[in-house]
Amino acid sequence: MSVDGGAQRLKTEADEPGWEVDPDDDWGVAVVATVGRQLRLRREAVGMRAADFGETLGYGEDMVYKIEGGKRIPRPEYLDRADEVLGAGGLIAAMKDDVAKVRYPKKVRALAKLEAQAVELQLYDPLNIHGLLQTPDYARGLLLMRRPAYTQDDVERMVAGRVSRQTVFERDPAPELSFVLEEWTLRRPLGGRAGLRAQLEHLLEVGRLRNVELQVMPMNREEHAGVDGGIEVLKFGDGSAVGRSPVVASGRPVTERKQLHILELRYGIIRAQALTPRESTGLIEQLLGET
Repeated sequence: MSVDGGAQRLKTEADEPGWEVDPDDDWGVAVVATVGRQLRLRREAVGMRAADFGETLGYGEDMVYKIEGGKRIPRPEYLDRADEVLGAGGLIAAMKDDVAKVRYPKKVRALAKLEAQAVELQLYDPLNIHGLLQTPDYARGLLLMRRPAYTQDDVERMVAGRVSRQTVFERDPAPELSFVLEEWTLRRPLGGRAGLRAQLEHLLEVGRLRNVELQVMPMNREEHAGVDGGIEVLKFGDGSAVGRSPVVASGRPVTERKQLHILELRYGIIRAQALTPRESTGLIEQLLGET
């Protein structure tokens, strides 16, 4: 809420663009519709008009109706304030966790769910520092490079999605994570040199975790098994696995043993061709000193 000349200025869509519900996200649509319905029923139960309720929260009447109609994703502070104003005793505020998940794109949630269940992850990205390793500023700078350009709200939504997946490092018991990074991705200052420096510092911090191995593929290698594209292999506690690569099944996730063997074979050769973790740490420290 902001005050302008002593008068309360209510937030509108112009102030808070985005946060629309993806119509193809069935679960997301259902969550936002349920939250909106609960908000409307509780508002009506205390006898508040939408305009008065919105003014109390600092939002315009139109925004209130869109949130209650399941057309907009309410922000956490909206739910906190609504819970207080409507005397919900924490029941509305408790919906924040599900609403927060809806904010992230459907495919990001699906990937995060798999990563949260995996006991081992083998990851190679030939184009960028892997998303699980990106700082928010680096991710933002990278996304701003895309053409056609994303909207600012889309950028922030995707940055939040990437950051949310990084809880994989906080799991207990911790999964085993292996990353192979291309040296050139550690040299290109996407978004500025300050952002790259912070990213290199973050890599060194993550690399010190006992369950993480970072390896760098140097630019001067004459042999490289990763020229066909990235590789992701996630292994689970029951012995199953899922993998993905542009050259296997057209990039679709695969679970068949033969296709997984191809991905693991390629990843093993890439790791053998890359610098050791200790050598990789030394190179990252060198690049940090040069940045």
